[in-house]
Amino acid sequence: MTDTNLTDEHVLVSARGGLGRITLNRSRALNALSLDMILTITRALNEWRDDTDVETVVIDSADPRGLCAGGDVRALREAIIAGKLTEAAEFFRAEYVMNDLIAEYSKPIVAIADGITMGGGIGIAGHASHRIVTETSKLAMPETRIGFTPDVGGTWLLAQAPGHLGEYLGLTGATMNAADAIAAGFADYFVPFERITSLVEALETRADPSTVTELILLFDETPEPSALVAAQGWVDDAFGRDTVAEIAARLDELSGDAEVGEAAAAARQLLSEMSPTSLAVTLASVREARNLDGVRAVLAQEFNLSDFLWAESTDMVEGIRAQLVDKDRNPQFSPATIAEVPADFGARAVAHRAATPLWN
Repeated sequence: MTDTNLTDEHVLVSARGGLGRITLNRSRALNALSLDMILTITRALNEWRDDTDVETVVIDSADPRGLCAGGDVRALREAIIAGKLTEAAEFFRAEYVMNDLIAEYSKPIVAIADGITMGGGIGIAGHASHRIVTETSKLAMPETRIGFTPDVGGTWLLAQAPGHLGEYLGLTGATMNAADAIAAGFADYFVPFERITSLVEALETRADPSTVTELILLFDETPEPSALVAAQGWVDDAFGRDTVAEIAARLDELSGDAEVGEAAAAARQLLSEMSPTSLAVTLASVREARNLDGVRAVLAQEFNLSDFLWAESTDMVEGIRAQLVDKDRNPQFSPATIAEVPADFGARAVAHRAATPLWN
């Protein structure tokens, strides 16, 4: 085929040898997704969808530290503070359309989630048809720390995780390594970092009729056992409770257990650092996602949730300030405790419908 090289400042796009490649290239922000980056990725995928010369797509990073740290939430905060809620909503609309495009893509998409892959990075890697992690991978949905809730289709992945691991990961923002990510359903293959370059070259130059899956399996190895799986007993016990308050209370009880006390206490500490409002919404959204029909329906719910949170809470503005702007790591969330969040808050959140729906 004719080589193409469509280069954007923060997204490198090229097609060669049947392989379309999208490489995130915003190292200063660890590839935090801007609206321009999202639109570039979407445009490339749309152009290749009906291009018979492009058989497979690879999404990776030019930065060895990771694929993507999330969305550009600093810019989002500025838009919300300025009262530009329509602008903020359009950012989410564009991102969620991209997430859906990846999830429903008709050609194989190989996402290489090495290093830090969080938030918006999960929205790119987590919905690809072939999801690769390495020994450097650190995956998480940490939105409750900034007063938000897991989105980009992340609640679909959390809802499909075994047992109540999804509630645990969504509420605490806990980080998964490669083994954990595969066990929780966020990834499919473990390929050592040193073999990633060879894998991409093989995807580009393969001359035999092997499928993408068969080729990846030539590089795939078995990771170490998952600590997340080993913890599932006490995680299901605590995070299967009906409310955030009951989960917290059970973690307090388990903190005195000789076997799991340290891990339970660590999870309880994480909950205490998160936005109580976000915790209530996240618990409700993950559980409601189990009743929804696929990624697109979940994205629509997440769009409604973002609209609800901007109207009902200032925690996102405060959380981003504390974590990423002033970096004092001391957010003043309101309400400040789990007990102060209205009992019906999560139910109201998932019942909310934005005035302008995500999907017309």
